[in-house]
Amino acid sequence: MEISAVITLATVVAVLGTLALTRIAPDIILMGAMGFLIVSGILSPGEALVGFSNPGVMTIAVLYVLAAGLKETGAIQWIAHKLLGQPARLRQAQLRVLLPTAGLSAFMNNTTVVAMFIPAIQEWAARLKLPPSKLLLPLSYAAIIGGTCTLIGTSTNLVVDGLLQSQKGIGLSMFSLAWVGVPLVLVGGTFLYLFADRLLPDRQGALEQLEQAREYAVEVIVAEKGPLVGKTIADAGLRSLTHGYLADIERHGRLLTAVPPETELMAGDILIFIGAPECARELRRVNGLQPASGDVHKLDIAHHKRCLVEAVIGPDFGGLNQTVKASRFRSRYQAVIISISRHGKRIPGKLGAITLQVGDTLLLETTQDFVDQYRYRKDFLLVSALNDSTPPDFRKAPLALGILAGMVITSATGLLSILEAALLAGGAMLATRCITASKARRYVDLSVLVVIAASFALGAAMTTTGAAAQVAQWLLLIDDLAPWAALALVYVMTVIFTELITNNAAAVLMFPIAVAVAEQLGVSFMPFVIAIMFAASASFMTPLGYQTNLMVLGPGGYRFTDYLRLGAPLSLIVGATAVGLIPLVWGF
Repeated sequence: MEISAVITLATVVAVLGTLALTRIAPDIILMGAMGFLIVSGILSPGEALVGFSNPGVMTIAVLYVLAAGLKETGAIQWIAHKLLGQPARLRQAQLRVLLPTAGLSAFMNNTTVVAMFIPAIQEWAARLKLPPSKLLLPLSYAAIIGGTCTLIGTSTNLVVDGLLQSQKGIGLSMFSLAWVGVPLVLVGGTFLYLFADRLLPDRQGALEQLEQAREYAVEVIVAEKGPLVGKTIADAGLRSLTHGYLADIERHGRLLTAVPPETELMAGDILIFIGAPECARELRRVNGLQPASGDVHKLDIAHHKRCLVEAVIGPDFGGLNQTVKASRFRSRYQAVIISISRHGKRIPGKLGAITLQVGDTLLLETTQDFVDQYRYRKDFLLVSALNDSTPPDFRKAPLALGILAGMVITSATGLLSILEAALLAGGAMLATRCITASKARRYVDLSVLVVIAASFALGAAMTTTGAAAQVAQWLLLIDDLAPWAALALVYVMTVIFTELITNNAAAVLMFPIAVAVAEQLGVSFMPFVIAIMFAASASFMTPLGYQTNLMVLGPGGYRFTDYLRLGAPLSLIVGATAVGLIPLVWGF
């Protein structure tokens, strides 16, 4: 083995060890490895940087914009509410989690899908008196499996397809993977439906306790001719919000207290919620509710530029010891006070009549520039924006869904490539103002793109130095190893890498090894490449291998052993099914 191959293998081992054992950011590690390969002369700059021009990586970048448009218009939330409904029992809840999640994840970013479903499932858990731990991990697993059904379902599929295009001149179509992906959804979904309840613990999530949070009273009004008119409180999903609760309803000047969940909502009802500041953010994302404060509608700020901000009044505040109305707060600060908290408790009474004091915490709706403008002014002691608090523009949700459908249809029928269809869809999201250019930039996760693109350098070094061929020889030391057994071996190695490092990096590292194994066996490389696609997505045994697993860790109150208890048998079942089916579709 040549010295360049030895250096390459040592670099790969160092990268794997650093990713698995340290907290250094993956993009820094991979960029450092790429820089080393260039400086050492193992790769030329052009060879090392090839990942940054790969069509798969560029497609992932554009799909971030598409997912952002779907989120900002509330399209995913609208679909989730329609599909999830209001189940009465745990079994019904499980079915309503598994089927829609797997279906949506085939065409949308599964991270976004899981993020939208988590609040709905937490609401179910509170209403049905179920532990969220019974539902949230199956949610993540269903999203992962569902993403394997199409080429755009997961970034791993796009990365491997990009490698196939650049190195072998072969491109997969939108539904090429469905022959194996759909059976995996059926097998994996059945397992989760039958055994998730038995294998997962009865544990509550690590939700913020309201009595320990700053408490506000937030008023919203049921919109005329909105989708909530005529629905009960429970059917509208307002019975148990994550960060607040419905205290009273003001109807035609009369206050209804301790309202039961079967109370029907009427147009013009003013709903009074009590809870943490995040409660206001949750209510902004409910289609059919509007801020009850008339001043909010007088704000001269575009819908997509609004956000929620907390501000603590300082000693130099201009309206000190004046009522909210007398302080002319809106015209002075271009912000509207939604609620006021004093000493961590809400202040009862009419908002406009409250006298403002030093230390009062204001919950404001204002422009996104408010924090930068007043962070260092003496009017406020502290100014902090609530993350992700811009209200969705539900009017454009059908348009965003139409753009997604157009992308899927044009790429599935072969009119355009995946990248071309994605570029047009992303451009349409911007042109129709489903999302602004500034927000689109913020949604593109550059660190993930850098990890993927930089890992291409490791894969290229493995191929050019012969290191991949050497690893393939070590794997095939067993005499007369059957192609099926070699395929299973490649699958298992990819799963191990995925659990230790990121799924995309694992796929890129295993690609040259899989191709070398196929060449030494004298068989087609396609089954081995497809196996990498499925194995790199099959991260069920740790919370670190896949982002959605990490997202449900806190809300579900999980421990590492919970992932192993349910994920290990699921990984075996999915692996056996995939290895059995792949050669039947892509023969050796």
